[in-house]
Amino acid sequence: MSQLIPLALLAPVLLLATALFAKVRFGGQPGFSGRLSEYAALAALFLSVGGLAQLLTFGSWQFALSGGPFALAIRLDALSATMTMLVAFIGWIVLRYSRTYLEGEPRESSFHGLMLATLAAVLFLVQAGSLPVLVIGFIGLGFGLRRLLLFYPERAEARRAATKFAIVWHAGDAALILSSILFITAYGTTDLGALAQAVKPELTFTQHLAIVFLVVAAVLKTATFPLHGWLTEVMEAPTPVSALLHAGIINAGGFLLIRTAELVQASPGSMSVLVALGGLTALFGAVVMLTQSAVKTALAWSTISQMGFMLLQCGLGLWPLALLHIVAHSLYKAHAFLSSGEAIVAVAGLRKPGPIAVPSMTNVAKSFAIALVLYGALSLVFALIAGPKSPQVLAIGTILIFGVSYLVAQGLADEAPAELTYRTSVLATIVALAYFAFQQTSYLVWGSLLPAAPDPGTLEWALITLAVLSFGLVAFAQALFPLWTHHPSTAGLRVHVANGLYLNALLDRFVGGYQVTKFK
Repeated sequence: MSQLIPLALLAPVLLLATALFAKVRFGGQPGFSGRLSEYAALAALFLSVGGLAQLLTFGSWQFALSGGPFALAIRLDALSATMTMLVAFIGWIVLRYSRTYLEGEPRESSFHGLMLATLAAVLFLVQAGSLPVLVIGFIGLGFGLRRLLLFYPERAEARRAATKFAIVWHAGDAALILSSILFITAYGTTDLGALAQAVKPELTFTQHLAIVFLVVAAVLKTATFPLHGWLTEVMEAPTPVSALLHAGIINAGGFLLIRTAELVQASPGSMSVLVALGGLTALFGAVVMLTQSAVKTALAWSTISQMGFMLLQCGLGLWPLALLHIVAHSLYKAHAFLSSGEAIVAVAGLRKPGPIAVPSMTNVAKSFAIALVLYGALSLVFALIAGPKSPQVLAIGTILIFGVSYLVAQGLADEAPAELTYRTSVLATIVALAYFAFQQTSYLVWGSLLPAAPDPGTLEWALITLAVLSFGLVAFAQALFPLWTHHPSTAGLRVHVANGLYLNALLDRFVGGYQVTKFK
């Protein structure tokens, strides 16, 4: 079985060959590179579907490109098949969009070649069966994305964003390389399957340090607080680059954690850091997002928040839910970026709304109580049907229902029409039902590949409680925002929050500010 070549592996090979062929043979022909890249991406999508067919026919297996401690191995299982099809599908959509978006640009063929090469690196990465493959994929991905961010090298903002991205991304590469060396020292292998079987709860110092650097690499790849600033400044690149970055590339850090879940979960300290850092990033990104006036900037802060929430799920040991989060966020964010222009036109065409129903403190408290009671009742029903849920699953669901409570509060406002009250109540019920349904589905599809959530200890319970209370407090304050939005102090606070509390300015100063070497 190991000699059977995964069809999905041919997808990145095809994309790289197409990029080279188009540049050498037809690079100067207008419009040809766009059509060729779209057809190549579609072929890669078909190959990824073929890989799924192989998985269903033959089961999971690993294909070795080379042996030894630095083995290059490709793994075909439900995780890699899911990510390969997801990346291939989004890549095809983005390249199809790019065909008309970049038509007539002087460097059109170079753009399509870079997009194909970058997409190939992502496809290669998500099929990794060993740490060297992950390292190669991440390094190639970083170089390709930096070139895409500098598609308009004359723009100072683009050069600054590319410089910050390169520093943070390649620092993650260095951490991953160091982690790989430490794993070889500790276990004598970089094969991910062998490492997952060899790791034990009682870690030596070298083993623990290897996991720490692995987590550091993942955190640096996901634009996590406080090194998130580069992700908000990549809008100088063409829209297809933003779509591919926010819908696919930024998820690579999360994929790294999920693929090495057995290793990460062996270190309770690393898991706790993921909970704390992920929760902080999620809250910070969500609050700043609400203050943004530009569509794409708001979407960028949304991505930061979503990546933080995904790290929180990983830290709680909810690996299948984290993978589901990646799939859902990728599809949503690709659509959001590619349709951002239409959104602006749609908003501009809206009629001025009438008076807004402002909920009182009593309304907001009532809405949270109703939503929590509804969530508790549904969780009890699902527990009777499918078995009891872990505290981590219930905590994430509670955080989700806090967001729904904000909508319910609008429906309970004294001046709200009865129809709005009805709709928000129905929406709260649907969201709670959908959460448990999707949770069950994710564990059914990927649960056998990933470790179960660990039993929380004292520290874990404290972090879970802190996370739930923090998200609840922010949601409660957001629901009450209309009551104090006109206060003078609110306007000043909004300015500071809209600028991300100036943390990105500190990162600018650290990397040399606006004194960025001109790209050549």
